[in-house]
Amino acid sequence: MTRAAGLRHRAFALLVAACLAVLAGPLAAHDFRLGPLRIDHPYATPTPAGAVNGAAYLRSIRNTGDAPDRLIGASTPVARTVEIHRSVVDASQVMRMRAIEGIDLPPKVELQLRHGGEVHLMLIDLKRQLTEGDRFPLTLRFQKAGEREVTVWVQKPRGSASHPGAAEHKH
Repeated sequence: MTRAAGLRHRAFALLVAACLAVLAGPLAAHDFRLGPLRIDHPYATPTPAGAVNGAAYLRSIRNTGDAPDRLIGASTPVARTVEIHRSVVDASQVMRMRAIEGIDLPPKVELQLRHGGEVHLMLIDLKRQLTEGDRFPLTLRFQKAGEREVTVWVQKPRGSASHPGAAEHKH
């Protein structure tokens, strides 16, 4: 191969790599926008075979706007219904999950809905097992911003072999 041909080959390879990086960027990114709202990395934990319920989480929801909003609901084709749940410790010091009407999203604030946290989205009456590596649509409903479909990735939580309680996510 001549030197000129080698340079053309190398330039072509760099061009292909640059194009792939540009195309992969949006695919690798796992955040969604709806007006001033930024929804970062929706995910669910895998469920054991036969599980009736599951849980979905959001690394964060950020309200970049100047007005408050509120997450008021969600739906997905993989479950009969989705409820917003908050974990609370009762008078007997037992952790319980309760459905709540929504999550306030103050302006210029970022909230986390991660596994092990206080709030999550409960997937009730699953229609199928959630298996690591799967993806499914979830539509989030906001009081002011409206609806936004996001893609939920089923994955084990980072830093742990399994999510404590994932197989025993009961009420």
